[in-house]
Amino acid sequence: MTRIARVCVLGPSGRMGRAVIDAAAGRTDLRIVAAVDRADAPGLGAEVAAGVVASAEFAAALDACDVYVDFTNPAATRVAAETARDRQRGAVIGTTGMGAAEEAALDALAKVAPIVVAANFSLGVNLLLGMVRTAARVLGPDWDAEVVETHHRGKRDAPSGTALMIAKAIAAGREVDYDTVKRHTRDGDIGARPRGEIGVQTVRGGDVIGEHTAYFFGSAERIEITHRASSRAIFAAGALRAAAWVVGKPPGRYDMQAVLGLH
Repeated sequence: MTRIARVCVLGPSGRMGRAVIDAAAGRTDLRIVAAVDRADAPGLGAEVAAGVVASAEFAAALDACDVYVDFTNPAATRVAAETARDRQRGAVIGTTGMGAAEEAALDALAKVAPIVVAANFSLGVNLLLGMVRTAARVLGPDWDAEVVETHHRGKRDAPSGTALMIAKAIAAGREVDYDTVKRHTRDGDIGARPRGEIGVQTVRGGDVIGEHTAYFFGSAERIEITHRASSRAIFAAGALRAAAWVVGKPPGRYDMQAVLGLH
């Protein structure tokens, strides 16, 4: 008999937390059993899913679940991972803009529990990564590569985590170290573009959920590979697919490509 994954959602008052809860309705492979928010969050103490009341007690919620889903913020993600490590609970992490301290906390959790970490849980984006990697391998560094990402005015981190995933997929296709060829900003007299440079450009405005385009510029021709998200539901559905998949896996850090069997 297939085990039903017991899921805790962090940040039910946030846009992604709410989307994850909504996406879980009607699923038979998992069940939302807890929802945890910050102590001053609106709706704390209210029912956010059938029989689930939003609480600020994360440790107690972990005791009741197999895996938690986290789309909060870097500081909250770090604290949650440190708490989950003591209980060896699995996790699905969609938080972006994390630094060294947050990454270290996730790595520590991955030593004792299975976790899925991805900047984007969309099926389409993860398929796009494979296409971009292939294009970069075939075209090589003589084709100029740029990634342009557009998000709503409220997004705090730049470039987006997804844009960085795409740019690093280009670097992987070319078999080069990303940090040695990246260019995230251009301003002033910067000279001619170096061969092999990978650029990432950021646009912010309105209520755009997320748009990403990988450009490959050749001589007299251009290739564009684009993904546009029109609903956060696609990210929520992907995160829940990862939550159901990761339960029972050996400790380790996985990505969405592993969940989809694309490796």
